[in-house]
Amino acid sequence: MKRGYHHGNLRQALVEAALELIAEKGPQGFTLSEAAKAADVTPAAVYRHFAGRDDLLAEVARQGFDIFAALLEYAYDEGRPSALAAFEATGRAYLAFARKYPGHYQAMFESGLQPGKHPDLASVSGKARATLDRAAEGLVRGLPEGRRPPGSMISAHVWAISHGVVELFLRGNGGPQPWPPEDLLETGIGIYLRGLGLLSPDR
Repeated sequence: MKRGYHHGNLRQALVEAALELIAEKGPQGFTLSEAAKAADVTPAAVYRHFAGRDDLLAEVARQGFDIFAALLEYAYDEGRPSALAAFEATGRAYLAFARKYPGHYQAMFESGLQPGKHPDLASVSGKARATLDRAAEGLVRGLPEGRRPPGSMISAHVWAISHGVVELFLRGNGGPQPWPPEDLLETGIGIYLRGLGLLSPDR
């Protein structure tokens, strides 16, 4: 874990040390002093970059949301090849992100951070949410106006389904399951969209 001389990029070295500690102990399981030790610097050096542990976690989460937002935008692909395909792709991207970047994911969603207290974090997390909202808005345009829920409500529901699948089944907190997380998510979203009339019953 020792990193030695950081060539002027101590801030990022501390982020990487925090990611390793999150993987080992969870986002609430380490101190700022432990992060300093893992980065091979003194605790005093840390305070030149971060006001405290939550400030360090917020930077880990901000970087995570930056990656997350880019993945969602790529998956959405401006609504191509269809609104439904683009919407489903964003759901798969959520699971792909959680699987590939577990440390960032935990900092983003399991650290207890309040984005409102960290403006940079709030800004980039809002960017990710905006892509999901845009995908949902494109989907509901096919519904009659009188029975068209807000796109932001649909994206919130699907975010909740995706988060539940990640927490319970991708990260193993719900015990072993006979189905892959991707199948659980696809089926759950399919049932939800059929209920809205956005998928035919035989799909």
